[in-house]
Amino acid sequence: MLLQVSNVSKYYGATAVLSNIHLQLEARERIGLVGVNGAGKSTLLQIIAGELSYDSGEIFKAKETRIGYLRQHSGLRLDRTIGEEVREVFAELHEVERELRQLEEQMADPQVHADEKRYEAILARYAAKQEWFRERGGYQVESTIRSVLHGMGFGDMALDTPVAGLSGGQKTRLAMVKLLLEAPDVLLLDEPTNHLDIPTLTWLEGYLRGYPGAILVVSHDRFFLDALVTAIYEIERTSAKRYTGNYSRFVELKAAEYEIQLKHYEKQQEEIARMEDFVQRNIARATTTKRAQSRRKALEKMDRLDKPLGDLKRASFSFEIEQQTGKEVLKASGLTVSYAPGPGHELLRGVSFELRRGVAAALIGPNGIGKSTLLKTLTGQLQPDRGVIEWGSNVRLGYYDQEQKGLNPANTVLEEVWGAYPHLEEARIRTVLGNFLFSGEDVFKKVASLSGGEKARVSLAKLMLLKANVLVLDEPTNHLDLYSKEVLESALLDYEGTLLFISHDRYFLNKMAETMLELRADGVDVYLGNYDDYVEKKAELAAIEEERRAAGGGGAPGAGGRGADGRPGGGAGTAGAAAAGAGGSSAAGGAEPAASGSAREQDKAAKREERSRQRRLEQLERDIAAWEAEQSELELALADPAVYNDYVLVQEKNAAIEALKAKLATAYEEWEQLLG
Repeated sequence: MLLQVSNVSKYYGATAVLSNIHLQLEARERIGLVGVNGAGKSTLLQIIAGELSYDSGEIFKAKETRIGYLRQHSGLRLDRTIGEEVREVFAELHEVERELRQLEEQMADPQVHADEKRYEAILARYAAKQEWFRERGGYQVESTIRSVLHGMGFGDMALDTPVAGLSGGQKTRLAMVKLLLEAPDVLLLDEPTNHLDIPTLTWLEGYLRGYPGAILVVSHDRFFLDALVTAIYEIERTSAKRYTGNYSRFVELKAAEYEIQLKHYEKQQEEIARMEDFVQRNIARATTTKRAQSRRKALEKMDRLDKPLGDLKRASFSFEIEQQTGKEVLKASGLTVSYAPGPGHELLRGVSFELRRGVAAALIGPNGIGKSTLLKTLTGQLQPDRGVIEWGSNVRLGYYDQEQKGLNPANTVLEEVWGAYPHLEEARIRTVLGNFLFSGEDVFKKVASLSGGEKARVSLAKLMLLKANVLVLDEPTNHLDLYSKEVLESALLDYEGTLLFISHDRYFLNKMAETMLELRADGVDVYLGNYDDYVEKKAELAAIEEERRAAGGGGAPGAGGRGADGRPGGGAGTAGAAAAGAGGSSAAGGAEPAASGSAREQDKAAKREERSRQRRLEQLERDIAAWEAEQSELELALADPAVYNDYVLVQEKNAAIEALKAKLATAYEEWEQLLG
């Protein structure tokens, strides 16, 4: 056991934040810490890290256990460069390296050579120091630093870049780099996935899975928790409970546990009612009074179960529309956008894609590529240098800004929402705010004093009241806890309008996206399906390209994702064509009555299955074409005198042909089944 938290409690005044918390962390264990915003997760990490006091209980650590804590705020020195910050981790190694160089100089000195005793002493010290340096990875320091910096998104950044010039997200990532390089026995990570794009997230997951120490992580990223952790501690109503498994398993276990507890409670209540009824009917009758008294004593001694509390109150909302848009919702053609006025400042160029009614399209790409800038351009907050943006008929646009710049810090929550919709009655505004968990005196809180999650809920409340038929959302799940994310997903699954959103939340992308728009500096690649479909198609295209290179073929397939035979690749397409194709299927559904959330999910699952079927068909067609060509070449070879006069060669060719025929027969059979 590396770490044990026993009966730890923490109060702020008379209010309990944590009560009798128990938590245990074994060597190499990966544990996720979950709960609603404000549950006390970060408080517990600070207590374990020794940065915050606690009122009662004990914390036990194994001897010489080193704990590393990643704060939500970086704690870096702003007067240093990136290189100075990360190399500080290896200060002891660098000091020993300097000593080794000094010893080498001494060993090369003729005067030292002349003194055999002194030379032997220096040689022995050098050997000992060199072994110590080697065992601690001293010779791999620079490559280790470069590797972790590259994985965390600093690969293109010079080591002499000042820390002061980094953005908030970059500082958090640099703090993570330092912590990973320090490699403590226990990693305490508080929201490590914030500010990470998908490639960096994927790298971090892989790195942490192979990390030699134990990990305790607070995260609202369900995909990350599913990929990494083997146990979950949930903090709810100031207490903690452990569940074995990843996040998805925790959700299942918690739901099953509640059902079991509720059944036991209801069964006991039924038994109590029967016994109380018997006592009331029989206590006064001489023939049954003894039995009634016995039942009454049993009732008094009974260990009564409390009714299970179930889930905490959650936000509850839905997005409605007043009228449908036309089938063509958006057409962006040849957009060029700059990050500053003047030539040479182009951020994006040649961006073209279309959206049809009812489609849910996710805009993805690495940090800094210009995703938020593109959304602001599409919504008219910025003007493109070149290109055309055409919104369709009856479009009513709703925009969600991840930075919450549309909120006035001086307003109260009530003023902020009511001020946007002054024609509504106060009772209606208060009801809406109650649905977003602002009740009682909470509505008089100043926006400036709200947490990130509370500001997000205020923005969503304003967006809900707009009744827009097109929602453009920039990182809508940022700052939301796990439960609020689920409510948002449910609301968006029931939404009848069109969605265009940015997200790095892969769970959210899988649940919501029907089309993936991968943004590049010089355009957009469009993939049908959700995040998993996108990853699968990217892998497929990479494999095709690898085969082409191995065969000495030409360049990569174009953005249309077409194979060598010219047939469509099925997932990627030219921006306009693929988006239109995705939108076409969604547009047809857009005219129908709204389905329930579960029906929408079933529909998406059916679409995913159909896309998988199409991809398998296309792969089979490519395989069949290649095998038929190979068979033809072998049959032609049999007509060559150099072959048919060589019995051994004939046998080899015939065996190869028979093997191909068997493969073709199997492929044809599967192809016919998929077509049927």
